Amino acid sequence: MSRKLVLIVIDGLTPAAFERAVDGGRAPALAFLAEHGEYRLATSVFPSLTPVCLSSIATGAGPGVHHIPSLVWWNRQERRVVEYGSSFAALRAAGLSQSLLDPIFNMNARHLARDAVTIYEALEDAGLVAAAVNITCYRGRHRHRSTLPGVSRAAYGPRRFFFYGLFESDRTGAPRAVRSRRTGSVDTYAAAVGRWLVTRDGFDFLAYYLSGYDFASHAAGPDGEEAERALEQADAAVGALLEAAGGPDEFLERYAVVLLSDHGQTAVEQVSRLQEPFADLADEVVVTASNRAGQVYLLPGARVDAAQLARRLDGFPAVDVTLRREGDEVVARRDAADVPVEKLDLPDAARRVRSALANPNAGELLVSAAEGWELADLGGRHHAGGGSHGSLAAGDSLVPLVTLGLRAEPQRITEVAPAVLEHFGVAPPESMEALAGVG
Repeated sequence: MSRKLVLIVIDGLTPAAFERAVDGGRAPALAFLAEHGEYRLATSVFPSLTPVCLSSIATGAGPGVHHIPSLVWWNRQERRVVEYGSSFAALRAAGLSQSLLDPIFNMNARHLARDAVTIYEALEDAGLVAAAVNITCYRGRHRHRSTLPGVSRAAYGPRRFFFYGLFESDRTGAPRAVRSRRTGSVDTYAAAVGRWLVTRDGFDFLAYYLSGYDFASHAAGPDGEEAERALEQADAAVGALLEAAGGPDEFLERYAVVLLSDHGQTAVEQVSRLQEPFADLADEVVVTASNRAGQVYLLPGARVDAAQLARRLDGFPAVDVTLRREGDEVVARRDAADVPVEKLDLPDAARRVRSALANPNAGELLVSAAEGWELADLGGRHHAGGGSHGSLAAGDSLVPLVTLGLRAEPQRITEVAPAVLEHFGVAPPESMEALAGVG
């Protein structure tokens, strides 16, 4: 019987920040795992935004399969903007009541493709017990009622399911998750739940998601002291798991481990509105943008095409490259010239872009921001002076990955789920990507 497995996702953690914390002694739990495991860099998906990335980790596939296209997107069927939480101002601009439902319920129940099998579904269909703490792509087979009085709508997650205190399959005594994000309350909640689960050995597979580092890195940049402190808090949350098992060595006797980030993070100093070059096309296009990625959607009856939209961004300083489909071909436009996507000197660009454009919920034109630039969200908010992500650039796209006790050697975040299933002897479903390397 294979060891049980813990998947640890530290949102927004860059390879440089991980290596700096491990080498500098500020992250003893992470250092222990790195010392005993195999460390490598892995590639995220595009857009490298959290809902897309976490859905890719949970489904073992890119956005062309799971259908989550971005942090904010245009729902063609419902003719409305879907906003998963770029900022509170963006949620209000998209319609607050609907926008609160989208990330909590609709992303998993309606937007996530039905035939994109999640890791929780695959494992529990094989008779194993899956657990998830705070990860936003959570779809499973078990019905869970909300802890909030008056909320009748249920969520379907794994057997053991903890989602920011809004859903809790078990009483753990964990403190409230959302009392103060800036002081680390969300990761403190995760640590308390994780400690409870490990103490009881209450799962075969645990997805353990820590978001505090990304929140701090957005505010002060990935190299700032605030981000360093948040990473220490994340390390303490990982350390809580090790302590609950009786110590680090005892933890590794019981559990295999995959530790990674969902995307990178780069410093941004300048901001622009992607809507500006299309201001005269208000009746023909919808523009959605957030962080360092954007999409332009053609409305029915539009008199322009994606190539014309791309040319409008020639010379627009906030944009590095645009991507579109021309029949069966994928075309990148950079420096006012069309080039094959295979020619882009960006990590795994062709594969990532093809998956993004294959998503039926994607815009006709995809936008990757230039270095140092961010695209303001629907509410006009941005992170200029801090950190951001979303683009094809290496800083947004490369993540640290540590594995302990796995035969597989995942090279992309989409290969994590099939690697976990392979560890348990469960055949990956057809919706998941094939593993590139097995040791």
